[in-house]
Amino acid sequence: MKNNKPDLSFWQIWNMCFGFLGIQFGFALQNGNVSRIFQTLGANVDDIPILWVAAPLTGLIVQPIIGYWSDKTWGKLGRRRPFFLYGAILTTLSLFIMPNSPTLWIAAGMLWIMDASINVTMEPFRALVGDNLPNKQRATGYAMQSFFIGVGAVVASALPWMMTNWFDIANTAAAGQIPDSVKYSFYFGAVVLLVAVGWTIITTKEYSPEELAAFNQQDQTEAEQAVSAQINFSKGGSVFTVLGLAVLGLVMGLNLEKELYLLAAGLVSFGVIQFIAATLQAKNHTSGGFYQVVNDVFTMPEAMKQLAWVQFFSWFALFAMWIYTTSAVTSFHYGSSDTSSAAYNNGADWVGILFAAYNGFAALAALCIPIIVKRVGLKLAHALNLILGALGLASFMFIQDPSLLIWPMIGIGFAWASILSLPYAMLSTSVPSHKMGVYMGIFNFFIVIPQLLAASVLGLILRHFFQNQPIYALMLGAVSFVLAAVAVLRVKQS
Repeated sequence: MKNNKPDLSFWQIWNMCFGFLGIQFGFALQNGNVSRIFQTLGANVDDIPILWVAAPLTGLIVQPIIGYWSDKTWGKLGRRRPFFLYGAILTTLSLFIMPNSPTLWIAAGMLWIMDASINVTMEPFRALVGDNLPNKQRATGYAMQSFFIGVGAVVASALPWMMTNWFDIANTAAAGQIPDSVKYSFYFGAVVLLVAVGWTIITTKEYSPEELAAFNQQDQTEAEQAVSAQINFSKGGSVFTVLGLAVLGLVMGLNLEKELYLLAAGLVSFGVIQFIAATLQAKNHTSGGFYQVVNDVFTMPEAMKQLAWVQFFSWFALFAMWIYTTSAVTSFHYGSSDTSSAAYNNGADWVGILFAAYNGFAALAALCIPIIVKRVGLKLAHALNLILGALGLASFMFIQDPSLLIWPMIGIGFAWASILSLPYAMLSTSVPSHKMGVYMGIFNFFIVIPQLLAASVLGLILRHFFQNQPIYALMLGAVSFVLAAVAVLRVKQS
């Protein structure tokens, strides 16, 4: 593949990635505070995973669709930038509304809307790096995104603590009420997100489809064969539908946990999607977006298939951490599960600081990781960083003083920065340029599926094997990081 795009300057790459600072404000506020909001509005600890299911499910649906549309879009704002703008506006509105949710189910619905809005903006940002940078600068581009993710998350995760300790805004409220420190944090984050994404829109140009075609003079035969490949969708649809119905029957017949309905629904839904694709294939209606995306899932580049297990175990661990760190620290280290107590809210604020810390360490790690890669290669560097993350999560069980929990965040920060950059560095050069957006969206499947599985089974596992103690969810996350490290060593790179 020829790729003759001119190198971009440091500041051009900086401007192109700056919007990720705002995007991460939204994600960090969501990850660090939504479980707190759910518990405040009356959710039980074992109900939290199913309430969180909106976030990964939204990404599963939205990202490939947005990727496909952004591949086909070209207008006054360009190819990817229209999605930056519309997603940023919707996310800003969602951040203002979320902390004012009057009931638990309205909060769960707002999480769905907010995550969809963030995904509309985020996915095209990934594709923009591939669009604008030559191959040799893509690792730098993804590392720059990781840097802004770290910096943005440091500030956003610490905002509730900062509101309380710097501006004397209350971090407690009456039972069932969201503290003002959380509300004002969401308001501030909404403004930062809109400004940061707006900066990228204003300062970054995009290549037109004609310019991209000229830069990437490549043989399209392989891509055309992938599109026309005769996948037996009917067979796959039958297998997944029957399996899903069998799980559903077991859940209903044995009166198993309600979370398993999610697993059954996911299997049946994937089967139905394949049946629809089979019908379109039989009628030779294969030029539409739905069929194209489904077909691309089954004809994805080999590198994506090899990285699937790495992503699966990495994101299972991350989702366990995001869901359960607040309840684990408040109950295990602060000794309180009463959301109206000072001990609980002090612990929840400290979790915000811990999340800020691992993102801060991730920003520093983003500067170190390219050096590590040059010394040991992509695979070993990623494996080492994942092991550091495993050690960080496992240490929560053995550290009694919550003030010392800041140190495990170093390992988690390295793992986080690595997860956000190195898999994309391994993948980007194997993805056809004219399908950069849709393949980046499909790559998100390997992030979303483990999160859906975590939402389905984590609560069940804690109830049946660990006396509903959330600290053990972090231990399961540590094991999952180790499995991801083993999986990355098995990836075959050309």
